[in-house]
Amino acid sequence: MTGEVVYLFAFDVGYDIIRARVGSILGRKPHALDIRRDHTSPRDVALYQPLAMNPDFSVKAAGLPVRLHVRVYDVGVVSTLFCVPVAANALTDLIPFHRLKLDDGRDVGTAAREVCGQVVADLGTAIVKPAPVTDPEAYTVFSLTDLGGPRDVPKWFAAHSVEIAGLLNDIAPERLAEAQVVESLRHQQSFEKTDLVVVDWDAALVVDLTGYVDDVVFVLEQANLQLEEFRVMDAALDGYLTTAYGLMEERQWFAIGRPTKVLRQLRGLSVDLAKLADEVTHITKFLGDWYLARVYLSARERFHLNQWRASVSHRLQQLETLYGVVRSEVSERRMLWLEAIIMVFFAIDILALFLLRR
Repeated sequence: MTGEVVYLFAFDVGYDIIRARVGSILGRKPHALDIRRDHTSPRDVALYQPLAMNPDFSVKAAGLPVRLHVRVYDVGVVSTLFCVPVAANALTDLIPFHRLKLDDGRDVGTAAREVCGQVVADLGTAIVKPAPVTDPEAYTVFSLTDLGGPRDVPKWFAAHSVEIAGLLNDIAPERLAEAQVVESLRHQQSFEKTDLVVVDWDAALVVDLTGYVDDVVFVLEQANLQLEEFRVMDAALDGYLTTAYGLMEERQWFAIGRPTKVLRQLRGLSVDLAKLADEVTHITKFLGDWYLARVYLSARERFHLNQWRASVSHRLQQLETLYGVVRSEVSERRMLWLEAIIMVFFAIDILALFLLRR
């Protein structure tokens, strides 16, 4: 059997990326990614197209050339894809590819971070509110375009289900419990007898005997990107909420400027994150291909994207609540000071009248 192992890495690099400011990246002029859709779909539905480039990459793995793809998303994400050709006699031969080492000694994750750092440097001012490059959301796709003979993929799947589960779980198949095999294979999709997609938490198996897997890999890349963004937003909201609660506990009754500053911070953060969450969600709103949509739904459930989105929404609601509390407090404090000033002037007026009469 032959194919490729595709290593997906999604890096959050900032709040937004302005396309009009993007110049050359890694020595190449980026272009809008064009994914071919072969299945029945409404042709007037647009597919989201990130900026893409295929830079030169001279590194090899196991003596074989590695292809590098870089994609830049408007939501402030840089996605890198490392494609390593593979040939194996059995699915178990592919298990070691979960821990790929390049021929120069680096693991593929380290190489991805270095590439992302170079991309961020080239993007420059195109990134709005840049963020430091941290650990990415990683995902592995085992894509096979030749099974070494069988053309009926569903029948091949039934005969090799345990081996497929072992490959996806990075473990020897004979060690897996039957329940885990069933769980790992629960999310699978097929359109014809020549294709198959099995989506698990850490890896996916994509089989297409026509040789074209780019569309399915792109959908998995987008789901992986969404997981990265929701994870980053959730962590950021945790930190901001902790800080906001601390500021509210430290507030003093006579302070006027500080609550106003906190109010501005809460409102700005709430608007920014709500906008980002909406944009991230809408990347996959219109796939324009019902089969790819089913693949995405499998990935969404496997990655628990709805739960992550709910967590972000809940924390945004907490921010809104804090905003309302601080706003009410600021208004009450201003009214209190206004009443105090009025009382002072009233007292001065009475005192002046009393002194003038004497």
